[in-house]
Amino acid sequence: MKRSLFGRLWPNATAVVLFAGFVFPVYWMFATALKPTGDILSEDPVWFPTDITFEHFGTATDVDHFWTYVTNSLTVTVLAVLFALVIALAGSFALARMRFKGRRGFIIGFMLAQMAPWEVMVIAIYMIVRDGSMLNSLVPLTLFYMMMILPFTILTLRGFVAAVPKELEESAMVDGCTRAQAFRRIILPLLAPGLMATSLLGFITAWNEFALVLVLNKDAGAQTLPLWLSSFQTQFGDDWGATMAASSLFAIPILVLFVYLQRKAVSGLTAGAVKG
Repeated sequence: MKRSLFGRLWPNATAVVLFAGFVFPVYWMFATALKPTGDILSEDPVWFPTDITFEHFGTATDVDHFWTYVTNSLTVTVLAVLFALVIALAGSFALARMRFKGRRGFIIGFMLAQMAPWEVMVIAIYMIVRDGSMLNSLVPLTLFYMMMILPFTILTLRGFVAAVPKELEESAMVDGCTRAQAFRRIILPLLAPGLMATSLLGFITAWNEFALVLVLNKDAGAQTLPLWLSSFQTQFGDDWGATMAASSLFAIPILVLFVYLQRKAVSGLTAGAVKG
């Protein structure tokens, strides 16, 4: 009886500890953004804000070009995710349904591309963009962000396409559909969870990217929100209140998107990771 009780308790206790470990930094970020400056700089930590203030949020949003940063981030991120999904749908279908020479090499190549850190190629990317006279432009950012999230998108959607029985597609083709029509009418609706999962993680990757925009776009009118987060450092030190307020605002779109897509995104990650 005691062993059975212990067997039920320790996984739950472990889950609670891990949950607290992951959630506490997020709580501390939002809590610090709401504290007065005196509480933030106090030697004794103020665990729960009592004198709530929104002054730091005003400081964060009063930065020059703030709304330009927001527009640029949304534009680059959304376009990169959409382009990656369109290309990945075709690529994942080919890898899952068709048998051709070099197919295994393609899959291994995508995995290696997913593991490679993009930061090691920043100098080469800069030289390419500079020679193409595209510095301080959103176009190269969109293209490179798309390439960053494309390998993961293809690999995840491949698992989902492979999980759809071929008989459904063949039945549609027997009834008169072309292969493209069968894909659009039969397979594509069944890929909704996979599309949700890949869209969410692709959005997070592109939304958080800092190194490329720092190197490629020196003009404030072509920069994105990650650079805005680094703008609260002065010769007198860091403005921690404004930094935490800016970080909170930066995280809100991701949190909202994740909560909205949570169920389908989790099922998509699980199915796409183990099938195919």
